[in-house]
Amino acid sequence: MARYYVDCREQPSVSQCSIAISADSKEELLEAAVQHAMAVHGHDDTAELRNEILKGIREGTPAA
Repeated sequence: MARYYVDCREQPSVSQCSIAISADSKEELLEAAVQHAMAVHGHDDTAELRNEILKGIREGTPAA
């Protein structure tokens, strides 16, 4: 079974966020990443945000 992740370090950010989130499904990961983006980075839950997060999803595990 594949594991998926998104890593805030790969996105330009004023806050220099170092969070990486992983999950067994892209759908679960997307929901967690949207919640993080809203709570920590102040983003609104929009189709554009979701599309940007989906583009950043990688298979495997984030680098240490």
